[in-house]
Amino acid sequence: MQVGSQTGWLYFHPMPLTPDQIVEEVRRWPQEQVTELLDRLAGTLHPEDPALEQAWKQETRRRIAEIESGVVRGIPDEQVSNRIRQIVGR
Repeated sequence: MQVGSQTGWLYFHPMPLTPDQIVEEVRRWPQEQVTELLDRLAGTLHPEDPALEQAWKQETRRRIAEIESGVVRGIPDEQVSNRIRQIVGR
């Protein structure tokens, strides 16, 4: 916020939000905005590496081909969720 004064402009910055306040605010956002925020934060925290991106694309294609050919069989999501709960103790 800007406020005029005789000596020029004064800038008032509100108190920064806590992480908990940010999470509560973001929970009210549409999913598309949340996804955009996460993508932007991830890009800031982990800048893109073209070689790494290409390696992941190749790995993803390989895994999809293994599943589609029947070489590898997927694990049902409920089984995965149960295993995660066991690991984290919930």
